Amino acid sequence: MADSKKIKTALISVYHKEGLDSILSMLHADKVEFLSTGGTKSFIESLGYPCKAVEDLTTYPSILGGRVKTLHPKVFGGILNRRDNETDKAQIAQYEIPEIDLVIVDLYPFEETVASGASHADIIEKIDIGGISLIRAGAKNFNDVVIVASKAQYAPLAEILGKKGAETTLKERQFFAREAFKVSSGYDTAIFNYFDSLEPDAPSALRVAFDDKKHLRYGENPHQAGSFFGRFDDLFEQLHGKEISYNNLLDIDAAVSLIHEFSDTTFAILKHNNACGLATRPSILDAWKDALAGDPVSAFGGVLVANREIDAPTAEEMNKIFFEVAIAPAYTEEALAILKQKKNRIILLQKAPLATKLQFRSVLNGALAQDRDLKIETPEDLTPVTTVKPTDKQIADMLFANKIVKHSKSNAIVLAKNGQLYASGVGQTSRVDALKQAIEKAKSFNFDLNGAVMASDAFFPFADCVEIAHNAGIDAVIQPGGSIRDNESVDYCNANGIAMVTTGFRHFKH
Repeated sequence: MADSKKIKTALISVYHKEGLDSILSMLHADKVEFLSTGGTKSFIESLGYPCKAVEDLTTYPSILGGRVKTLHPKVFGGILNRRDNETDKAQIAQYEIPEIDLVIVDLYPFEETVASGASHADIIEKIDIGGISLIRAGAKNFNDVVIVASKAQYAPLAEILGKKGAETTLKERQFFAREAFKVSSGYDTAIFNYFDSLEPDAPSALRVAFDDKKHLRYGENPHQAGSFFGRFDDLFEQLHGKEISYNNLLDIDAAVSLIHEFSDTTFAILKHNNACGLATRPSILDAWKDALAGDPVSAFGGVLVANREIDAPTAEEMNKIFFEVAIAPAYTEEALAILKQKKNRIILLQKAPLATKLQFRSVLNGALAQDRDLKIETPEDLTPVTTVKPTDKQIADMLFANKIVKHSKSNAIVLAKNGQLYASGVGQTSRVDALKQAIEKAKSFNFDLNGAVMASDAFFPFADCVEIAHNAGIDAVIQPGGSIRDNESVDYCNANGIAMVTTGFRHFKH
């Protein structure tokens, strides 16, 4: 083929050497000459292959503690020269610069070093200079050069070498160039975000880089294309079931964010990102039963999440309904056997909590970014504003309800009692509508609201909500406060023996 190029000389300088030996073997068998530095040169020679030192080519040793090794015209000239350009060819001959046809290089582990909690000085030393320059040079000259920018590309290179030896097409070289720029852009994004995090106005700009594209069957609806970019396997192991969908992922995100709020044994059922059932109980089986009782109708096709191991008795009860996804930190073998009876049911083992601190979403021709809402109210955050003070039991239920309303679509109201979600009103255009929806729902499932508590994600602009709640039997209220007419709600509570506390924290979720 006219665009095929033979690899004659390879520059190799890598941090990760796993899997490199088989590539070296194939290259050596095809008489490719090796050029390298330091530890990589020693590794190549340890396999019995001859290797020239970059220092011998440049006549300069590695200097500045290894900061400068490959940054030299004889290296970059060898990579960047255009094989069909007469001026380039003349200069290559004049300065005795060898042509380099393959560059295998990777980058210092910057992100891993930051994540390890290393010192600022150690982090700075993991900013790669020579490696990133080699990657950009090789990718720019993809017309003549193959660039392998990370160990993730070892496999496609090995496949090419195994099929046809040390020769590549333009299309193959362009593929490697694309992958190289993906690596370099992601690396620079990580470095920028580290420096940006050190400044008080962060984020000063939004730079995001996600690898590991997962193709989805479709987006929110079948006529929309959809993909997931991220490291799903860092958080979950899928033990069973069909391919995870776009909507599944949204619900999984909502589920693990909600369950993270609870330290005691808790089970939650979510539908369209909102909890339709949730209970905290001494056993996971009881937590499941009372979560399901909150809304057994909406639970159909829902996402189930627990913060304790799922045992066989619990799995037997779960298996009686149709659900899309189950999430838990562990399952007994017997429980898994039961849950796997439905072939499409998605069963996820949660390996780690969601640890991201920044949220963003596309809007208009840009993006919104904000800190995740990580505030979890405690008794110390509660300010009693009524004559009647809440009992310890009411405080426990109010904090319980407040965790749920925080993760419910605004406008939102949550009614709870004895560590159980009785009902919620979510996504309404008025807070009164949300409350009426919650009361009607609770009554439809025969819950006695006498002694229940009400949580609101935002303040009450009028006293109508506390009046409606009181008439339904609710005797304790938790809300952020901050309305210019707070006194109207407080006065009504005082006149009717209702306890109210404010938190000072609003939890809108749009």
